[in-house]
Amino acid sequence: MSNPAPAPFFHRSRVTVHCGRPASFLPGGRLIAMIEIDGSMHSGSGTVFRYAVALAALTGEPLQMRHIRARREKPGLRPQHLQAARACAAFCGGQLSGDEVGSRQIVFQPGRTRKGGVFRFDIGTAGSATMLAFTLLPLALYAETPSRFSLTGGLFQDFAPSAFHLRDVLFPHLQSMGARIRMKIERPGYVPKGGGRISLEVEPIRRKLEPLTRLQQGSPRQFRGISLASNLSDEKVSERMAARCRELLAVKVPVEFEVLHDSSALQKGAALFLRADTTTGCILGADHAGKPGRRSEAIAEFVVSTLREDLATGATVDRHLADQLIFFAALADGETRYRIPMMTDHVESNLCIVETMLGARTARDGNIITIGGIGLKP
Repeated sequence: MSNPAPAPFFHRSRVTVHCGRPASFLPGGRLIAMIEIDGSMHSGSGTVFRYAVALAALTGEPLQMRHIRARREKPGLRPQHLQAARACAAFCGGQLSGDEVGSRQIVFQPGRTRKGGVFRFDIGTAGSATMLAFTLLPLALYAETPSRFSLTGGLFQDFAPSAFHLRDVLFPHLQSMGARIRMKIERPGYVPKGGGRISLEVEPIRRKLEPLTRLQQGSPRQFRGISLASNLSDEKVSERMAARCRELLAVKVPVEFEVLHDSSALQKGAALFLRADTTTGCILGADHAGKPGRRSEAIAEFVVSTLREDLATGATVDRHLADQLIFFAALADGETRYRIPMMTDHVESNLCIVETMLGARTARDGNIITIGGIGLKP
């Protein structure tokens, strides 16, 4: 029987979330208590799945998830989600049932080991290696020893954070919370061939993650961008994206660009990233990947307009960081508060997940998100 619903810090009337511990069987017939999550909740995306598996591995709570990615065009596990689950299981010594491409239900029995070490994971497709890194990061932060990861897959694509955004927006925020993370892009990877590789080094936190307060945006004091093109030097794609960005920004504050030419990727590809640093210490970013038929100038126009839209709301985080920070704020020791550009399905899903699986207390007042972290100890 499910426990009574917690105090209404988050509205759940439109979703089914089982917060209790119903009796369930693991493969082999062992009876255990288990968290049940409906994967169709809110966004119904792979984000719900990855969050749930990572938190189960972190807390040691057995997990059953049904209706995985139910709202996507191709429901069920794709290779990138499958690798994320298997990577979490490998890291903590856990067991998975239902772990195959297309599966809409898994059972995960986490192990009790989180020793760190050296790991290599290859998605085998252009699936997002950055989302795999995001999934493993909290486990590595709470491991006993440092962790070193080599992750292979896609690094620059639509509908996933780019390696630039992960390194230059999310990681600085986590470092402000006490995390020590280093990441290197070894080789870019694009759709459809993938093959991109990042190396990630994570030191265990010494005490607890510290909360963040970001309520005043201030004004931009500088813009920094990275314009990358692989196997496209003759077309001058990097130069064109950077030039169009500068033209569109037309600001009086400094604008700096790294213009990068790469020949190591498995195919032609491009990516553009733009970051705004404000007078109050906020960092907001936007990015976009290239693909056949997408003009360099159109990529720049998308990136600049996206970042400007987020800045115009007075937000202290960008639309992607808004949901990414929830995971870590819920683990921190104290109350995190920040101003988001808009409410999204991903924000709503992630708030619900940390309430359900961690007991974190969350609230929303207009565009200000408040997360009461549980102060998880290393």
